Amino acid sequence: MRQIFWQLSTGLLGLGLFSGPTLAQHGPDWPDWAYGLLEPLSADSRVSPPCPDGSRPIDCAYQGTPVPDDGIKRSLPDTDRTFTRNEAYYNYGPADWYPGDHPEMPDIVAHGKESAGLRACALCHYPNGQGKMENGHVAGLTATYFLQQLEAFATGKRRSADPRKANTNEMAMIAAGLTDAERREIAAYYASIPFQQMVRVVESEEAPQVRTTSNGLMLPIEGAPHVPLGMRVVEIPEEADLTELSRDPRGKWITYAPPGSLAAGEALVSTGEGRTVQCGTCHGPGMTGLADFPSIAGRTASYTMRQLWDFKQGTRQSPIMQPIVAQLTAEDMLYISVYLASLQP
Repeated sequence: MRQIFWQLSTGLLGLGLFSGPTLAQHGPDWPDWAYGLLEPLSADSRVSPPCPDGSRPIDCAYQGTPVPDDGIKRSLPDTDRTFTRNEAYYNYGPADWYPGDHPEMPDIVAHGKESAGLRACALCHYPNGQGKMENGHVAGLTATYFLQQLEAFATGKRRSADPRKANTNEMAMIAAGLTDAERREIAAYYASIPFQQMVRVVESEEAPQVRTTSNGLMLPIEGAPHVPLGMRVVEIPEEADLTELSRDPRGKWITYAPPGSLAAGEALVSTGEGRTVQCGTCHGPGMTGLADFPSIAGRTASYTMRQLWDFKQGTRQSPIMQPIVAQLTAEDMLYISVYLASLQP
């Protein structure tokens, strides 16, 4: 098994799709939690499928066993629409529970391109662009910044530092498979939708026990007692069933964080504490964005931590951000991520 792991890792390196850690590099401070993982990387870990040029984006994702449709039409508050679990998750036309929450979706957002294995943007990011802890929060980003990130994905400048994060590789192939017109259409659409507050931070010594999906969604284990949190974050939906079975695009999140995280994060964000620069220098007052520097307020801590860690590891390339994170520890980044999650966008 160990030899298979190294062969696969080497193959991904050759393709430019994995420049993440070896087992020796994956140290005890590695934030597995940010990638929706419960265990450290090991020789027995499942890593992202190879994704060479010419692959369909969907082939770069983990392929699970198809879930039989139970035929149960489910509902959400404040909408008369109903969808089964499989309708909500349909790759090429997922449920749009609240069409009044957003402008008319471009076809590429609503349906993707089934013939190319390119799934709808609305599947992972939702029609309203809010996203979840295991993927990106794209509503309200400027069109210019959005296009820059699509280009970074497509050219290999934005990758996951953790080889188990398959949906990042899929996103890179999606970006590469879009036409220039489609990129502009998607960017303009999501830029037109305001981002909404989605996180409630709870500082605690303990957190719920969780299970995770293949892409890193954390869900509480019903009836299980809370366990010591330690130096990590546990993020779960406020209404787990609505998120898991129906993909509720208005769903909120609870972020369990170590005591003292908010104060420590505020100090780092506002002063740099001698280890970095004030975040507001680029991201503006309240961290709500400045020109084409993105808003970083109110996103899930998992998402922000992944980005900071990827910058630190060099798999998300940025001449601006890499020197800013160079002196930050994993603990510093956790505090920053939690504090930013608590802010109003």
